[in-house]
Amino acid sequence: MEREAALDRVEAIIDAVDEGPMPVPVREVWVYGDVALGLDPIDRLDVYVTKDLLLRGDDPDAAEEFERSHGVNGIGKSVSAEWAREHPEHLRANDNGYAAPEQCLAAHLLPDGEPIHLEVCNAPFDQNVKQRLRGALDRGAYEQVLDPRGVQLYGEGQRASETMTKLRNGELPFPTLSGALEMLGVDGDEAAEIAEAMTDFRERQEGATVRGDVV
Repeated sequence: MEREAALDRVEAIIDAVDEGPMPVPVREVWVYGDVALGLDPIDRLDVYVTKDLLLRGDDPDAAEEFERSHGVNGIGKSVSAEWAREHPEHLRANDNGYAAPEQCLAAHLLPDGEPIHLEVCNAPFDQNVKQRLRGALDRGAYEQVLDPRGVQLYGEGQRASETMTKLRNGELPFPTLSGALEMLGVDGDEAAEIAEAMTDFRERQEGATVRGDVV
């Protein structure tokens, strides 16, 4: 993916979040990995969004309506009914037939054929980086580590326009992936092994992908 096209796609994602409505409230938008490093072209565009939970929902009575019309449960509870009525084509459910916020966000924000990965979590990026690292080290699942080299471009309703300009100009310095992991306390040899596992995993991904986390 050409770098300018990737950053234009990020701008479009932020536009969509800013204009709303979204399946769930989006509090932050980050990019990380290749696009943060200034590479051109990039293998994949990695985007991270911090979402809020719809604890009380926006229309609990909508659940029956959408279960009847679309076979999807949880609308108005886990996913906004306002959004579902405006964008029914982007409704996505998990294997149990319940509305899946991360899948709905991906359907709304990502074109099908582009090499973009979307991470969706209720926790901020830096907090989830540490959480995922601890879990991956405990299980030896190195490919699940989240690349810590991230740039926040949207937060609490505000765009980071100056940061986006610096990102477009390649003015944000970052260490290597293994170096970034060492800064988080990982031993040098293990950091190199993790970096290799993450790279191998990313190279096997195709098209638009999404992962949802709750911390």
